[in-house]
Amino acid sequence: MDNATPPPIIGSGWMDVLAGEFAAPYFAGLKEFLVAERAAHTVYPKGRDIFNAFNTTPFDDVKVVILGQDPYHGPGQAHGLSFSVPQGVPPPPSLQNMFTEIERDLGLPAPATGDLTPWARQGVLLLNATLTVRAQSAGSHQGRGWERFTDAAISGLSERRNGLVFLLWGRFAQQKEGLIDGDRHYILKAPHPSPLSAHRGFIGCGHFGQANELLAAQGRTPIDWRL
Repeated sequence: MDNATPPPIIGSGWMDVLAGEFAAPYFAGLKEFLVAERAAHTVYPKGRDIFNAFNTTPFDDVKVVILGQDPYHGPGQAHGLSFSVPQGVPPPPSLQNMFTEIERDLGLPAPATGDLTPWARQGVLLLNATLTVRAQSAGSHQGRGWERFTDAAISGLSERRNGLVFLLWGRFAQQKEGLIDGDRHYILKAPHPSPLSAHRGFIGCGHFGQANELLAAQGRTPIDWRL
C-alpha cells in the first residue's frame, strides 16, 4: 500500500501539468525543508495560500502571466499572488508603481486596495518563482526546489496553451524567457517596477494596455485592471 503523502489540492487543470513535480524526489526534499523552516521560523505565506495563484487561476483560464521572484517577507503581506497584498494592507512600492503605470497607460485611478485577486480571477496568473520565504529574509527559500516547480508550470503553459501574454519585468523574470515559445505566445519585457528601476522604463512601458490589445486581437475578453 502506498503511504506517500497525497499532493496538495491545486486549481483546475494544474494537476495534469504538475503531477510529476509533486511526485519527484526534489519535491519531497522541499517539503522536508519547509517543515523544518516552519518549526524554527515564521514562514510566509500561510500554508493554505502557498498555491493561491494556481487555485485562483485555473490552467485553462490563464490569459496573462505576471512573474515575480519570491513572496513579500513582511508580516501580513504575502498571500500567494505575486505583487499582491491582502485587503487592508498598504500596497508596497513596486505595486504602487504598477498602479502608477496603469493610471498613465489606461487612465484608471489608483485603487484603494492592493489585493489583486480580481485580476487573478480574470485569468492573470500572478506567479512567484519561489512560493515561500522566511520572515524578514528576502530570497531565503530560493534554490530549494520551488524554481523547478514553477518553471514546470511556465513550460506547461507554453506547451499546452496558445496566445498567452507573458509580462517579464526585470532581469530575474526575463531569465524565464527561454521557457516560453515566442512563436505561440507574446512576451513583453520591461524593467522591474521596484523604486530602483521603475523610472528606467517600467513607467511608460504600456504593458497593461498592450496585453489587452493582444487579447482582443484574438477575440478574447481583455482584463479589467480596475480593482
